[in-house]
Amino acid sequence: AARQLGALLAERDIDLIYGGGSVGLMGELADSVLAKGGRAIGVIPQFLLDKEVEHVGLTQLKVVNTMHERKALMAELSDAFVALPGGIGTFEEFFEVWTWGQLGLHAKPYALLNVANFFDPLLTFLDHVVAEKLLRSEHRQLLLVESKPAKLLDRISTARPTQLPKWIDDEQT
Repeated sequence: AARQLGALLAERDIDLIYGGGSVGLMGELADSVLAKGGRAIGVIPQFLLDKEVEHVGLTQLKVVNTMHERKALMAELSDAFVALPGGIGTFEEFFEVWTWGQLGLHAKPYALLNVANFFDPLLTFLDHVVAEKLLRSEHRQLLLVESKPAKLLDRISTARPTQLPKWIDDEQT
């Protein structure tokens, strides 16, 4: 799915902005973008560059000082955010951009590529959070979820995230 997404990004002339690594699904994604003639732009903190985990074939590699600077620059350069199956770092970065959207710091689409139902337990939990009135259903509905890369990109291309109020009105509590 990562390779398929990368090929589609290149075919649709969509730049990949990501963490700049050469390993894991993100490395596969970048390799696929580049193999199809697309542009892959990495943003990596110096300490990871020192460990030599950067992707050496990128269109461009931006080096920053901290992880916070990395996330801020990736968010600034990006028009949308997609999380593939991953670990705690993936969740941390994804929830931060979702939170920024909820707070009105951006109005960009955010999505999960739900490969092999990887995110199903998370989606069930998010629905529980809504049921407990800790997340507005309108904010939950802004999260795009698809299992196929092409369909996900299609939905992102037509998504129009809106600035919703963050706090639940007194009448709803």
